[in-house]
Amino acid sequence: MRPTRPTATPTALAATIATVLTTDALLHLFWSTGSTWPAQDVTTLSYAVLGADVPFTPPVLLPLATMLLAGSALVVARARLGRRRLGRLLQAATLAVGCGTAVRGLAGAAWAFGVRAGLDDGAGDTFYWLNLALYTPLCLAMSVAAFRLAATDDFTKNEAATEEAPDRVR
Repeated sequence: MRPTRPTATPTALAATIATVLTTDALLHLFWSTGSTWPAQDVTTLSYAVLGADVPFTPPVLLPLATMLLAGSALVVARARLGRRRLGRLLQAATLAVGCGTAVRGLAGAAWAFGVRAGLDDGAGDTFYWLNLALYTPLCLAMSVAAFRLAATDDFTKNEAATEEAPDRVR
C-alpha cells in the first residue's frame, strides 16, 4: 500500500503566502516609524535587508507595505472566492504575486552564486547569509505556492473532496 501524499489546499497556500507578506508589511510599517531594529542604524539595516544603501523613510516604506498588504489580501480573496467573483482579476493578482516573488527568488539565487549586480560592496556577509538562508528560499517557495493557487480551479469542491474522501486500501 502506497501512502497518499497530502496536498496543500488553496486555503493553506493562501494563508502561508499571506502570513509572509503581512509579516513583511508589518516590518516595513515598523521601520517607517524610524526604528532600525534589529540593526543599530539605518545603513546597517539597509545593507542587511537589501544589500545596498537605500533610504528607510516613510515615502519609501509605506508604498511597499501597502503593496505587500494588498498582495496578501488579494491572494486570500483568490482562495476564498475562487473563480466565482472577480475570478480573473484575483487570478491575475495571484500570478503577479507569484511573478514578483519568483523574480526576487531568482535574483537571490544569482546573488548567492556570486553575481554582484545591484549590490553595494559595503553590504558585507550579513546580507549574503540572510539572502541564502531566508530571503531566497522563502521567495521561491511563495512563488510556487502562488502559481499553484492561481492554477487551482474550483476550491470549495476540491477542499470538500479532500476532507471527505474515504481512505482507500489497495
